[in-house]
Amino acid sequence: MTQTHKPVKAPTADGLAAAARQATQKGPPPVHLWNPPFCGDLDIEIRRDGTWFYLGTPIGREALVRLFASILKREGDAYFLVTPVEKVGIRVVDAPFLAVDADVTGTGETQQIRFTTNVGDTVTANADHPIRVTLDAQGEPSPYVHIRRGLEALIDRKTFYRLVDLAQSGKHGEEDWLGLWSEGRFFPIIPMAEL
Repeated sequence: MTQTHKPVKAPTADGLAAAARQATQKGPPPVHLWNPPFCGDLDIEIRRDGTWFYLGTPIGREALVRLFASILKREGDAYFLVTPVEKVGIRVVDAPFLAVDADVTGTGETQQIRFTTNVGDTVTANADHPIRVTLDAQGEPSPYVHIRRGLEALIDRKTFYRLVDLAQSGKHGEEDWLGLWSEGRFFPIIPMAEL
């Protein structure tokens, strides 16, 4: 007896979007709880400037980008779009989101820094949403803020330089650093010894 196998459909952006719309009807999707089978890679790339590309073309519909962002999941260094029934790999050049603005209230240790991303997320920097800064080989800073479940936003240049103007000295370990305060937590930017 010959067995026939049902052909597996390759994942498509339209199919994924339809499943995502259905999954998000009752609020933010619990992607951290979903572990569907891997269905292959989709030609989606998130560039360093936060632009999403599909098949080499920018995705111009902001609502679609936000929908895909809501079902983004990180596992190790890999990124996936997930629904309850499928998981597809995508490429992320740097961070999946871009922090495009920050509102600062208060001063000193009572200061609060609330970030807004290019996909509409808002978070206040604190112990659950830390700010970190890495330096490349030329000493150029790349600042990030944690958004959700291992997903970070690169803080855009204009926002970062606005925040640097508010930086204060503080301790990080035994060293004095220039950094930012938010919700009683100090986030180091650069050692004072390097200034």
